[in-house]
Amino acid sequence: MSDLKILFVEDEPALAEIIKESLESKGFDVCHVATAAAALQAHSLTTFHLLILDVMLPDGDGFSLLKKIRSRDLTTPALFLTSKSLAADVVNGFESGANDYLKKPFSMEELVIRMRSLLGIVNTRPIDLKKTGPFTIGEYIFHYPEGVLVHKGAKKQLTFREAEILNLLQSRHEQMVLRQELLLTHWGNDDYFSGRSLDVFITKLRKYLKQDPSIAILNFRGQGYKLIF
Repeated sequence: MSDLKILFVEDEPALAEIIKESLESKGFDVCHVATAAAALQAHSLTTFHLLILDVMLPDGDGFSLLKKIRSRDLTTPALFLTSKSLAADVVNGFESGANDYLKKPFSMEELVIRMRSLLGIVNTRPIDLKKTGPFTIGEYIFHYPEGVLVHKGAKKQLTFREAEILNLLQSRHEQMVLRQELLLTHWGNDDYFSGRSLDVFITKLRKYLKQDPSIAILNFRGQGYKLIF
């Protein structure tokens, strides 16, 4: 995994050193910076495979930082690593463009599991080409694993996790996908905060698919979701 470059933004020196050394021992190539300005500069100079961002920074906040990054990079997965764990903070994080949100304190094992999930390497088996797109979803064409959703020529680039969730839903068209399965597969747990983040992703997918009124993502409260078209 040494070719997987990680941009790690954390202003607390001791914590940053521990996390950086731990991730490097697992084979990741970690670029650590302590400020939003340094993060923007590093991102402009290097192609990263994953962003790990603290929220409270000495020259701003991670939410604003990620919004700036998303103005020029819509696809690199981003994970917030922060002590700000109120529901409103979680929603704000995902609305700013994050793919995951991990609360401090945390275990390195959980961090690595979430990183591997975002990087698409939880399962090391090669992609089954029979399960790749493009797929037709009503009036839309969904290119997977590229994560591009096309409607009458207009293209929408989905984030990694948006594409993974939509692919699972479309692969079981007209069948309910259990909420717990979605959470354990893409978040590694089914706690309250992961559930809230899943809700945000489902809302985003509904928005992306709204141009075709025959498409709906049905919510079976507390059980799961069903994509119909």
